[in-house]
Formats: sequence, C-alpha cells, structure tokens
Amino acid sequence: MKFLLDHDVPDDLSYLLKQLGHDVKMLREVLPRDSPDAAILDYAHQGGFFLVTCNRDDFLQLAETQPHRGIIIVIRRRTRAAERAALFHLLNRAGDAGLRDNINFA
Repeated sequence: MKFLLDHDVPDDLSYLLKQLGHDVKMLREVLPRDSPDAAILDYAHQGGFFLVTCNRDDFLQLAETQPHRGIIIVIRRRTRAAERAALFHLLNRAGDAGLRDNINFA
C-alpha cells in the first residue's frame, strides 16, 4: 500500500509503515509546507496514496466534498509506541479493502 504522511504525523509511523513493506512518502518531500489541505488531499488521491494525518477536523470536512483514496486519522496518544501499535492494529484489521475510500482512526 502507498501512504502519504501529513506534516503533523510523527516520523515513527513512517518507520513502522516502511518496516511493514509499504511505500511511504512524507508530505514535506513532495509539497511545500504551506500547501492547503485541499491540495494535500488531491495530491494523495491523484497519486493513489492513503493520507495519514492528525488533522482530524479539516480532513473530515474536506472528505465530504473531495474524492480521496482513504484517510487515516491518527489519534494522539501518550507515547509514540502506543500510536505505532494503534496504526499496526488498524492495518491488520482493515487491510487495503477496509482503508480504501474510507476514513479510519488509529
């Protein structure tokens, strides 16, 4: 699977996804830091990426009007290990079919 990680997502999650064999792009590698959320979601959709973000409110609203491959909203936890575990469990439960065209929380 292909993932695009928003600026607010901890790098630890990119390491996990890469270890699991996924294609991971960091937003800072492909778009300017001041890119609007609509442009980010469009880039992810056009590139076939699942967008991983902590920016819940803005992307939930955008997803109502803009097409997307799928969005994973990371819930901030006390530790990075807990965030990695939540994402790992989501990927195991949902797989590609469960993530595609849906909004999931990790």
